[in-house]
Amino acid sequence: MALAKVEIEAVHKTKVYKTVADQLQRKIRDGLMKAGDWLPPERELAEMFHVSRSSLRDAIRNLEQLGLLEARHGEGTVVRDPSAESLVNPLATLIANQRELLSDLLEFRRMIEPTLAARAAAHASAEEITQMAEILGRQKEKVDRGELAIEEDSEFHYAIALAARNGVVLKVLDVFMDLMRESRERSLQVAGRLQKSFLGHVRILSSIRRHDAAGAEAAMRQHLEDVEDIILKKL
Repeated sequence: MALAKVEIEAVHKTKVYKTVADQLQRKIRDGLMKAGDWLPPERELAEMFHVSRSSLRDAIRNLEQLGLLEARHGEGTVVRDPSAESLVNPLATLIANQRELLSDLLEFRRMIEPTLAARAAAHASAEEITQMAEILGRQKEKVDRGELAIEEDSEFHYAIALAARNGVVLKVLDVFMDLMRESRERSLQVAGRLQKSFLGHVRILSSIRRHDAAGAEAAMRQHLEDVEDIILKKL
């Protein structure tokens, strides 16, 4: 089988997987990598980019969602024949195929965030609670102006994870943070989502402030269920 000939630039940016994905996407768009070409083996390709295999997998997964690559079990990853739409407007292709991705992400959040909220209620210091309140203050100002408040949404959930006192979970969240940001950016544009998200955060913080672990867990679970209901109904 023919292997794609890929000239690679070393990657040194923070969002490593995005940089890798962008390089590969440009080469497919420009015809330097053609439909039916197989990518070099994962280890070799990671060395060519000077990135970790984890970052490379994230990049490939991103391009699979765009319909540009296809992973075939036991064979490798092949370049697909891209549609004109996927090259001109990759976001449109991603949105068309994102329901399963978002469903998996929301399920992941349901697995860990209610427990994190409960632990935060048990362990959060007065300073950490004050910081959460400050974040919500900034979020309210943006919501009142009709702005998305994506940064504040992310900050609030990450502050809860910090207060939960689990370093392993923080490392996991760091890996998923970019993906979570992309889902937040899309979901917060749904009508009514801004206000509902803020009110959910207020209920969560109220329980954490009272050191009510069960209440914080329930409030977080309800918040995530509300988010899922809004997002998936719109896809």
